[in-house]
Amino acid sequence: MTNVTAVSHQDLIDFVVREARLLDTKAFEQWNALFTDDAVYWVPLVPDQEDGINHTSHMYEDKLLRTLRIERLKSPRAFSQQPPSRCHHLLQTPTVEVFDTDNNHFVVRTEFHYTETQGDEMQFYVGTFHHHLTWVDAGLRMTHKRVDLLNGDAALPAVQLFI
Repeated sequence: MTNVTAVSHQDLIDFVVREARLLDTKAFEQWNALFTDDAVYWVPLVPDQEDGINHTSHMYEDKLLRTLRIERLKSPRAFSQQPPSRCHHLLQTPTVEVFDTDNNHFVVRTEFHYTETQGDEMQFYVGTFHHHLTWVDAGLRMTHKRVDLLNGDAALPAVQLFI
């Protein structure tokens, strides 16, 4: 592919599947490189939350915060990662909700089950991903990733990795 007009629905779906696989294999630097420099990774606190700036969120991470978390996860001195956490994403087939090549804007919706385990503890999360994508430098990149948890407004334990 050489330009945005060559993007297909399958490319968008493949992007979402690859992104989950990078997280499951702890390829966090490669995962973080899938974002544009100004992109945000967001897990709202309540359903239908309008933004992460004026409202409390479980996570609202820009490039700096994602990078800091990745560095902490790699550190052998990170007490919270003894033993290390592991995760697994189970995705429903992603659906393309916005396919706008004229404005270089694509949105993919994916229902998911996410499991995170550490030692004898296991946490399960269910929800919906919204990947906002754009074509940059001969590849798709996320401009925004929103993770709507089914029970996001519940008192949840700390998520160690990235959903």
